[in-house]
Amino acid sequence: MKKLISLFAMILAVFSSLNAQQKTNLELTDIFNLEYVTNPSISPDGSKVVYVRNFKDIMTDRDYSNLWISNIDGTQNRPLTQGNHNDVSPVWSHDGTKIAYRSNQQDEKMKLFVLYLDTKESVALTNSANPPGSVSWSFDDQELAFTQFVPKQKKSLLNIPAKPEGATWNDAPIYIDEMNYRGDGAGYYKSGNQQIFTIGLAGGTARQWTFDDNDYGIPIWTKDGKSLIFSANLHENHDLEPGNSDIYQLDLASGSIKALTSRFGPDGGPVLSPDGTQIAYTGFDDSYQGYQVTNLYVMNLDGSGIKNLTADLDRDAANPQWESNGKGIYFQYDEFGDTKIGHVALTGKIRTVVEGLGGLDLGRPYNAGDFSVSNTNKFAYTLGGADHPADLAVLSDGEVKRITALNDDIFSFRNLGEVEEIWWKSSYDGLKIQGWIVTPPNFDPNKKYPFILEIHGGPFAMYGPAFSYEIQQYAAAGYVVLYSNPRGSTGYGQEFGNSIHHDYPNHDYADLMSGVDAVIEKGYIDTENLFVTGGSGGGVLTAWIVGKTDRFKAAVVAKPVINWFTHSLYADNPAFFTKYWFPGKPWEEMENYMRRSPITYVGNVKTPTMLLTGEKDYRTPIAESEQFYAALKLQEVETAMVRIPNASHGLVNRPSMLMSKSASILSWFNHYRDSE
Repeated sequence: MKKLISLFAMILAVFSSLNAQQKTNLELTDIFNLEYVTNPSISPDGSKVVYVRNFKDIMTDRDYSNLWISNIDGTQNRPLTQGNHNDVSPVWSHDGTKIAYRSNQQDEKMKLFVLYLDTKESVALTNSANPPGSVSWSFDDQELAFTQFVPKQKKSLLNIPAKPEGATWNDAPIYIDEMNYRGDGAGYYKSGNQQIFTIGLAGGTARQWTFDDNDYGIPIWTKDGKSLIFSANLHENHDLEPGNSDIYQLDLASGSIKALTSRFGPDGGPVLSPDGTQIAYTGFDDSYQGYQVTNLYVMNLDGSGIKNLTADLDRDAANPQWESNGKGIYFQYDEFGDTKIGHVALTGKIRTVVEGLGGLDLGRPYNAGDFSVSNTNKFAYTLGGADHPADLAVLSDGEVKRITALNDDIFSFRNLGEVEEIWWKSSYDGLKIQGWIVTPPNFDPNKKYPFILEIHGGPFAMYGPAFSYEIQQYAAAGYVVLYSNPRGSTGYGQEFGNSIHHDYPNHDYADLMSGVDAVIEKGYIDTENLFVTGGSGGGVLTAWIVGKTDRFKAAVVAKPVINWFTHSLYADNPAFFTKYWFPGKPWEEMENYMRRSPITYVGNVKTPTMLLTGEKDYRTPIAESEQFYAALKLQEVETAMVRIPNASHGLVNRPSMLMSKSASILSWFNHYRDSE
């Protein structure tokens, strides 16, 4: 019998070995099979978690999402909604019996729903032409407050004669007189504003509370139900000072609005304390620097007693959520490539609760996460990693439990590249830089591999050890990839982030080239096959790099800024770029704008360079790419331009856009890698 068992074990081992050998590398179309968790929302008593399960459909090329619910121990994990539509932003009622959420499950029109957990029935409360924004429950769980776009009639000074009856004329001219008239991902703005509404559980017509020409932020209720607290920029010069928001209180009896904060800077994200006497919020004193650390504040309900709780942290505080006893506040922050949940006592003492949040960006390894906390101080959060997108995890009584493993099915037969952390010193000033090396599946350090330097955007952003479809595609194609956080990145403090203030791009070039040298020193890089790419701010740096060196065999410049003079006037927020990223307007500081523009150094470029941008990108408009393309053509440099139709700046409006981006970059690099 023992011999039979031994033989059976040997057979299983052989089959397991064969199965392991049959694993193949990640394919471009695998983007349609990847799933991830967002919006984890734990019940008030900490017994259950509702979350959004995101998936894709290869036939319709669409992103969809449904609501799922699980016990905190992972049992009874099952769907609350089903179907090819989008269910998002679940919010528990205070008594834990209902969930408000938004969905386009009916008529493909986004509506506000309430789901009753005892019967599993969902009721649509709204049916307006415009979708509702995020919602909050009143403390008696009988009403919800939310924002919604309200269109208004556009005034025009144009006096256009009316066309004769039955005539076929061109569409009427479009009259624009606003500072901000279009936005990336939104297109040309319709005339109107985000206003505040409330609605009862019976549905019907929502009551509108604000009626002016300002945009209002997500409202929350005071405990007595008599007021709403929200953030907004209600200043007369809000177009020229877009970051100067304050916290306000709307009295529901009189309709009057009172400012609770008054400093110059962005105050937002108000959260009410459990006893209803204090408000936590985030913001900073604005000094027009490119990067400024966002702090966590607390104040009394009337706006008095303002206190900065995270002045000593030197990291951006976000997503504040009160501890149930009211003695402290939980929040999340980024540090050294990781996203963490922190806790700050009202005395100012700070501690870390849990690490490893992330996984919310499938494309590139931006480390973004989300969490929620119950009245019993149990946590639900998105657990990310280099080997998987966001899954659901819980922290209960000091123990972490991973609830989902949404992509274990596809990763059971796909190989992934290994991710290794690396630090080096910049050749410019010895500044320590953090990065990550991704090696191809079945990597052999005794062989030589082609190399890709991939650069993040922002530039005030942070990469980390997070799963990245794009990076893994490069590794699957046989490349060693380096990505990093050069100076200007967030997660390392204000001095590090703001070291590129009015000086970007410049010395971050040395940070990146030092990283390339550090990887080459490991001995497994084919130095004749070095490639470079990056998007947005990474596109700026890629264009900058090819104007400074010809060490790379080919480059792909994705959605870049090429000419800061034109970009600052053509992008979707001119008041921001000219005030925060430059010391003055373009005609006042032409030398500064042009010294920092890659177009200035195009005469030096010898590297075959491809441009790649979405045709509806209003953050780094495609005119920037067209300028560089024309200049490279005039210089007789090998170049091409890839235009992705209907794509905005993120290039992820639809799954195929992300796939096309990665495929285009690999096609360009493979062409030159294979050439002599």
